[in-house]
Amino acid sequence: QVQLVGSGGDLVQAGGSLRLSCAASGSIFSIGAMGWYRQAPGKQRELVAAVTSGGSTNYADSVKGRFTISRDNAKNTVYLQMNSLKPEDTAVYYCNAEGVVAGTAPLMDYWGKGTLVTVSS
Repeated sequence: QVQLVGSGGDLVQAGGSLRLSCAASGSIFSIGAMGWYRQAPGKQRELVAAVTSGGSTNYADSVKGRFTISRDNAKNTVYLQMNSLKPEDTAVYYCNAEGVVAGTAPLMDYWGKGTLVTVSS
């Protein structure tokens, strides 16, 4: 199975920056797209950013120009650089990855435990 461990969440001031990391481990054959989702209190989980195995990215409109997603395929790790943080960015951030477990054929979605980002005004 594939396990994801996200880290980097913290309490920051508005306008500050934070970098989240998420590393995949386990009996991995391959990792496809990776991404970050977030869920604010009382809100639905939403896609923040995603990056394909080929490097193509997409972002939620609310974070375009402020957040940057990247990945290190050799480390099976995805990053989210968050700049110009706003209180509205406060949420639990979850990493996601498409993975193929060694010895299996299907590509499945895997989720990490959330890391809390709190942006104070």
